[in-house]
Amino acid sequence: MSTEKQRPSPDALLEQVKRETRGRLKIFLGAAPGVGKTYEMLQSAHAAVADGIDVAIGVVECHGRSETEALVRGLEVIANRRVDYRGRVLEEMDIDAVLRRHPKLVLVDELAHTNVPGSRHLKRYQDVDELLDAGIDVLSTVNIQHIESLNDVIARITRVRVRETLPDSVLEAADEIELVDLTPQELIKRLSEGKIYVPEQAKRALLHYFSPGNLTALRELALRRTAQRVDEQMLSYMRQHAIVGPWATDERILVCISGDERAAALVRYGKRVADRVRAKWTVLMIETARQAQQSEAERDRVADTLRLAERLGASTVTLPGRRVAEDILAYAQEYNITQIILGKTERSRWADLVRGSVTRDLLRHAGSISVHIMAGDGGDDPLPPKTVKTRDAPRTTNPFAANPIGYIAATLFVALALGAGELIQIVANVSNVALAFLMSVLGSAVLYGLGPSFYAALLSVVAYNFFFLPPLYTFTIADPANVIALCFFLVAAVLTSQLATIAQFQIEAAKRRTRITAELYGFARKLAGIGKLDDLLWATAHQFAVMLQVRVVILMPPVHRADAPLRVCAGYPPEDQLDDGDLAAAQWAWNHNRAAGRGADTLPGARRLFMPMRTERGPLAVIGIDADVNGPILTPDGRRLFDALSDQAAIAIERVALAEDLDEVRIMAETEKLRSALLTSISHDLRTPLASIIGAATGLVANGDNYASPIRAELASTVLTEAERLNRFIGNLLDMTRLESGAIHAKREAFDVEDVVGTALERCRQILAGHKVKVAIPRNLPLVVGDFLLIEQILVNLLDNAGKYAPAGTTIRVEAVANNGSVSIAVADEGPGIPAEATDLIFNKFYRVTARDRQVAGTGLGLAVCRGFAEAMGGTVIAANRHDRLGALLTLTLPASTAATLTDEVLEANAAAEAGHPEISAR
Repeated sequence: MSTEKQRPSPDALLEQVKRETRGRLKIFLGAAPGVGKTYEMLQSAHAAVADGIDVAIGVVECHGRSETEALVRGLEVIANRRVDYRGRVLEEMDIDAVLRRHPKLVLVDELAHTNVPGSRHLKRYQDVDELLDAGIDVLSTVNIQHIESLNDVIARITRVRVRETLPDSVLEAADEIELVDLTPQELIKRLSEGKIYVPEQAKRALLHYFSPGNLTALRELALRRTAQRVDEQMLSYMRQHAIVGPWATDERILVCISGDERAAALVRYGKRVADRVRAKWTVLMIETARQAQQSEAERDRVADTLRLAERLGASTVTLPGRRVAEDILAYAQEYNITQIILGKTERSRWADLVRGSVTRDLLRHAGSISVHIMAGDGGDDPLPPKTVKTRDAPRTTNPFAANPIGYIAATLFVALALGAGELIQIVANVSNVALAFLMSVLGSAVLYGLGPSFYAALLSVVAYNFFFLPPLYTFTIADPANVIALCFFLVAAVLTSQLATIAQFQIEAAKRRTRITAELYGFARKLAGIGKLDDLLWATAHQFAVMLQVRVVILMPPVHRADAPLRVCAGYPPEDQLDDGDLAAAQWAWNHNRAAGRGADTLPGARRLFMPMRTERGPLAVIGIDADVNGPILTPDGRRLFDALSDQAAIAIERVALAEDLDEVRIMAETEKLRSALLTSISHDLRTPLASIIGAATGLVANGDNYASPIRAELASTVLTEAERLNRFIGNLLDMTRLESGAIHAKREAFDVEDVVGTALERCRQILAGHKVKVAIPRNLPLVVGDFLLIEQILVNLLDNAGKYAPAGTTIRVEAVANNGSVSIAVADEGPGIPAEATDLIFNKFYRVTARDRQVAGTGLGLAVCRGFAEAMGGTVIAANRHDRLGALLTLTLPASTAATLTDEVLEANAAAEAGHPEISAR
């Protein structure tokens, strides 16, 4: 056994360095609301102030509790950020203010809190992470029901599903966890006294969540979770300081198995021992060169044993190794194992002396670790001999029963060494040519394994004696010194053979793991570049099939219907079909989140083995595999590779699903925003002209005879004006609907800009009655190409927009200029202008700039319709502010006419688009 001095774990030291560069996080963990987490946190803050530490409160929730509010006094409070959300003003921690203030210690209550939408981070623990990165220490609080991994467990206990959860990684990253504990009786008493909730709410809580049974269960979960974290800190400390251990603060059982028939019985015994002492237990398999030579029956037995251990609740670990006892002890010391269980060897004493005894080495070097040697007469379910069809080269327990080609090659190697030795003696007159035979032994070991190399060693000894030791060409050895030399040569050849075989096994294992690692890395990069779920599933199926040499099928329920029957989404080969037994096994695996089908405990008659593909959030898909082999489909190596592929694919599927959900949420939010804006327009902007029309019409009907002629004319004019205004609103709504449905077919015809501007001004006479209008159109301006009615509507909307925002009495200018094959028509007003951030936003649907001095009516669709019509004709509409004075400048740019414009093709296109806009024609 190695006596090398233990060194600190590099990973543990790296983690320690990372912690030293960040702030420290201390979490006050409670079992339920009202145990006093915030109170304890504030008391710790006062103690820190007394020690001269700079302390500030980022956010503390007092919930109206007077004792808590009293402790807030005397501490600096950083003002919260006020956020307007859906008509309510909410307060959130101002993380920027905390960073500017940069205290040594900041208090952040309710770590699992969800921030108001629009905040920098979605969750408060992300705010805390930013503070820690800035080097600020943080005190925070959380209840056990908010821990993500315990969410389902607590929901079953309390029948209350907590929506705000905290990833376990946040709790695991905390530098300190202080459990704030209170007995159920004390907590219920505080609740009854109104110290937690108001009386009416307290009565309901006592009947449901705060029952003694619930509180006891929550308290146990909090105690266990805290103990688990303390245990992790202890292990980390031992690794950082190279403490061998174990520190028997808690029992940990390690069961060591191999491929013999007693492995299953050994696992069951380990389970009974672990249950008696209520300890965590692990099943360990060390893969050596000898294990690589096991038969398929023994390898299948190992796989079955590891699956049995997992079903019984153990953690399973398979490690490559060379010296089994050293590797077992190294693992035990690293993970603070207190008891090791292994089976009694059935080898002879002579075999133990030659090969070494794992049991004897463990007992000699285990130190304070207890070692249990389990005696037995074999397993309770030994496997009978059978023929196994396998995808790999057949393996046998006898390393000497190799392929005959290996022994033939070894004979040739020795013959070549013999020839080389004879040649060396003739040419160089070297008497000792034994090293030439060692090369044949090395070659046989590297290329063909242990058996042929041993054969080459023996044959080399015989050949060396017969051809090179006097008397030559006899097996007699005359000189006693040559006998000793021959014996040493035999030992050296055997040792060389063994060492070369071990080295070759380790090289092959390293190559195999390197290849698998490279393929997994390539698979991860491929998944990262896929954005669609179907492509991702097909890539996953192909990767499983190639790396595991199996047939693959992936099943998922329809999107957002987890309770619906599974359907095949991908497979390799694609033509593979599932029968009713396979579908039943797949559905059972999905419903119960466990393996089913071939080789599993449930529905073993199915042709495939189905296993759920899952993340922490639950199952995402079921993957079925099949291969033309007898016995288990997956070896232990294959099962580990399957798990690695499954984990990568599950994370990628969840990423794609979350991205799709995010898109749907964004679309729903946009739809809701548009719906709200439309309802606002209908309820206000469309009702306003209707109210004016109804009022004027009512006056005319009721008192028309009593009104003088000017009053009747004014009322009639009001009806006409408001009806035209209402017609514009409804027209814009219809135009936007046609644009979004693709029903706009723009004509292409050439016409004079002055004609379309004049028509638009005539339609806007009432709108612009209170303004001065100046038109500047050059006489030599080329014709424009477009749809006359669409361009007229664009100009009407631009003029309407200018009339609404420009104060009465100001001038609205309409100018047209030619520019590089296009014509630009600009509408400039003398209003307040457009905010810099809104120059592009004003073309969004329902977006309106608020006038500073008055209420502006409108749906917010006019400019959106302008841009849509312009783009349909190959033009543009842009918004800017005037350079010569205050005011807005909106410019429509359209293609200018050329000699080639008015062709028969253009005329035919115009005729085809004749029915494209009947509503505009009507207006």
